[in-house]
Amino acid sequence: MTKIYCYCLFDGDGNFHGVYSSATAVHRDALKLCNKGRGNVVMEANGAHIPPSVTTLRNTFKGVVDVQVVYRGTPGHQARIIKTKLKE
Repeated sequence: MTKIYCYCLFDGDGNFHGVYSSATAVHRDALKLCNKGRGNVVMEANGAHIPPSVTTLRNTFKGVVDVQVVYRGTPGHQARIIKTKLKE
């Protein structure tokens, strides 16, 4: 049985934006959703607010399934990434 993981991207209103197989691609699109305005984008994972990076995103998702990470930009701009596993 193969393990296939996917990343689902939602905006702040809960609108679905896509399913990704790559953490790099979902990180890029989440930044595009949040990086509107003058404020910095922060990544909220495990209760901590840290600067977003692909490495941090991968380390957060490492070894766990059905976990959510939130990217927050200026007020009103937010993206949620959920890692899940495809089940056969």
